[in-house]
Amino acid sequence: MAILRSVLLAVGWAVSSVSAIDISIKATGGNATSHQYGFLHEDINHSGDGGIYAELIRNRAFQYGERFPVSLAAWSPVNGAKLKLNRLDEPLSEELPVSMNVETGNADGRIGFSNTGYWGIDVKKHKYTGSFWVKGAYEGNFTASLQSALNGDVFGSVDIESTSLGDDWVEHEIELIPDTDAPNSNNTFTLTFDSAGVKDGSLDFNLISLFPPTYRGRKNGLRVDIAEALEELHPTFFRFPGGNMLEGDSIDTWWDWKASLGPLRNRRGFQNTWGYQMTNGLGLMEYLLWAEDMGMELIVGVYGGLSLDGYIVPEDELQPWVDDALNQIEFIRGPANSTWGAKRAELGHPEPFELNYVEIGNEDWLAGGAAGWESYKKYRFPTFLKAINEAYPDITVISSGATTDGYRIPEPGIGDYHPYRKPDEFLSEFNLFDNEPIPHVIGEVSSTHPNGGIGWDGPLAPWPWWIGSVGGAVGLISYERNADRIYGTFYAPILRNLNSYQWAITMIQHAADPALTTRSTDWYIWELFAAHPLKETLPVTGDLNPLFYVAGKSTKDSLVWKGACYNTTDHESVPVSVSFEGVETGTRAQLTLLTGPEDPYAYNDPWSGVNVVETTNNVLEANEEGAFEFEMPELSVAVLDTHFEEESELEESSK
Repeated sequence: MAILRSVLLAVGWAVSSVSAIDISIKATGGNATSHQYGFLHEDINHSGDGGIYAELIRNRAFQYGERFPVSLAAWSPVNGAKLKLNRLDEPLSEELPVSMNVETGNADGRIGFSNTGYWGIDVKKHKYTGSFWVKGAYEGNFTASLQSALNGDVFGSVDIESTSLGDDWVEHEIELIPDTDAPNSNNTFTLTFDSAGVKDGSLDFNLISLFPPTYRGRKNGLRVDIAEALEELHPTFFRFPGGNMLEGDSIDTWWDWKASLGPLRNRRGFQNTWGYQMTNGLGLMEYLLWAEDMGMELIVGVYGGLSLDGYIVPEDELQPWVDDALNQIEFIRGPANSTWGAKRAELGHPEPFELNYVEIGNEDWLAGGAAGWESYKKYRFPTFLKAINEAYPDITVISSGATTDGYRIPEPGIGDYHPYRKPDEFLSEFNLFDNEPIPHVIGEVSSTHPNGGIGWDGPLAPWPWWIGSVGGAVGLISYERNADRIYGTFYAPILRNLNSYQWAITMIQHAADPALTTRSTDWYIWELFAAHPLKETLPVTGDLNPLFYVAGKSTKDSLVWKGACYNTTDHESVPVSVSFEGVETGTRAQLTLLTGPEDPYAYNDPWSGVNVVETTNNVLEANEEGAFEFEMPELSVAVLDTHFEEESELEESSK
């Protein structure tokens, strides 16, 4: 940990006088660090289905759960067709037992059905691919089209010759390139057929799917604009399958990774804990490929024997769940000739994925109350820890709780801290991990409630807002200055569909229209810090408050200083002098400064496109004393790095 002068941290407006802050950084004596920035993903806020999972058709396979009855949501008849749900004696699969029956009735000519997508469908002049399954005898063509929901304008269509049979399910492929871009995302997918060609009066359809181009061209892959916004964050850690989604509402509805593997027709779906049914199209393999494509290191959560309804797996019944976790690990990193590694190889990935971190459960101090937490400390976590480390001594096993409440995590396990906070609270916790010997990850973090408010007794703030983002930056700095024991920091939740969400504070907001994909104020701070990773912290001497900072050597062997200015007297700017030991006069460094609007509660607005974050870059030269001098306005964040590209180099690299 960097050596910092002892300070008393006071929280609130106008708490310290503004004078020049002189910061001296030693060349040696710091700690090696592998601290990384990342994010947690679970399907909350339609961040998977209807979000980064690129499937355009909503309710594509009529999946359902105990809480979410099967329905025809998002589907409508076309030209007098009659739609109803059907349970055939021979369904598409055991996992997808319900189909949509389309009856011709008295309709004449072409009939069919349409789908509204996830609150619209974006239509561009690029290739869409997909398929649908049909059971029933039909001679003729199916016509798949993308068209306006407002006036019926057809932007593109394709005829598909029927090969359907009366006694079997037959898959039909779709390849569609629109002739023109749609003016908005208020569009539908429509499939029609000639009623005269239907032999028995109706056809059954299931697993009706359509994808735009995907990130890295992956089949069943990710939506490009959202994936690229995440990739631009320079993430190096990826925690999944998320929190409450992992536990499930009950012992019968935990996220069973095995049910998310293989062909889509064999995935029943998942009863999400956030108020809707999931397709399981974004399954374990898709998560692993996502991490591989972005070069992220995995933290995989395994079910730990506790459900959200408070059910606790008894100690004498825990072993099957431990075995399941070991099987999941073997699927991910086992050789292709192992039992579960062979199943991964069958799915097209014979090489093992890298897996060094496994977390047991999620927030077990919360869902099960006192009994759940006591069972976790007494037998659930120790049992998983022992079994995993005996089989995989190199895996770091993470507890779903932290040491902050006196919990002494058994070695060699580490902790997981989840600070959802008011901005000021990140200042009051700045020294929290300074003397903590047990390593941790910050598995979920963000500013969620405004200062002076009623906190969790009221709603979250409606958007990430500027003072919340700067307060969060103070938290990030506090973790990185202890980076020898804080291995990684994860933003959560990461994505939010603007049309349907349960949690307002998210890094990126999105809708069907990619023009609404919005990088929040939090995004800009995390991107800046993650773009300048440290491999070693360095000892620092200087006053803290209202300036909070960390310094070290970067992975590019440059010198880096990261700082956040929060709560100055009368909102004045702070003069800053940063001296790295050994830096000569005239040494150049780039200062990247993020500033915000006068209104500390301003946010990046998806609807107007306004970005309240201003980014400025200036090249500074060290003065006669080897110091870099600059000013930081109130509520600003900065990074100073001696490794940077000159303008001429940037121009050359852009050619």
